[in-house]
Amino acid sequence: MPVFSVDPLAALLFASFATLSSTLTVGFKLLTDNPKVVKELKEEHNKILNRRKNVNSGFTWEEYKSLIFTPQVINEITRISNVAPGIFRKAITDVQVNGYTIPAGWLVMISPMAVHLNPKLFEDPLEFNPWRWTDEEKRTELLQNYMPFGGGIRLCLGADFAKLFIALFLHILVTEYRWKEIQGGDVVRISEIIFPQGYHIQLNSVTPN
Repeated sequence: MPVFSVDPLAALLFASFATLSSTLTVGFKLLTDNPKVVKELKEEHNKILNRRKNVNSGFTWEEYKSLIFTPQVINEITRISNVAPGIFRKAITDVQVNGYTIPAGWLVMISPMAVHLNPKLFEDPLEFNPWRWTDEEKRTELLQNYMPFGGGIRLCLGADFAKLFIALFLHILVTEYRWKEIQGGDVVRISEIIFPQGYHIQLNSVTPN
């Protein structure tokens, strides 16, 4: 039998299950509290359905790449959810930061939430506002401080997969289901968003428009 290291297996389980499930849970809460966002998502994805020649065809790569508003929603969900409580980096050489020296060999922990909720970087950071990503010039500036998947050469290998997965999830959700909040949903922010009392919704299947 092949022998696997525990660390890669743990990382695979965490990245493929824990982070996505947590992100989607926060996404449900954000969408529930912002019906205007849901309305625009429905309009974008119903246009995709209406353009299909075969009504039974699945979500295609071309359809995914045609999305405009959905990636903005994904950026906001991942910015606010902050499912990775910290990103670790090791200083290879002495690094000067705001008058302080980080000695070579030290391990540095970056908190994405501290960055994503910084009002100097994101206006009204606690507001779920996908439209903040609309303007191309502003989006370029925001992306410089957007790190739910890390950054640089150590960017998470699953970043694009996660975005595709969330887009597919949203496509199915807004075209085939309706939901309502029935219990829980109180939010506590530590190094990430958690729901101390859980979050319960009622999900109902509907006929796509």
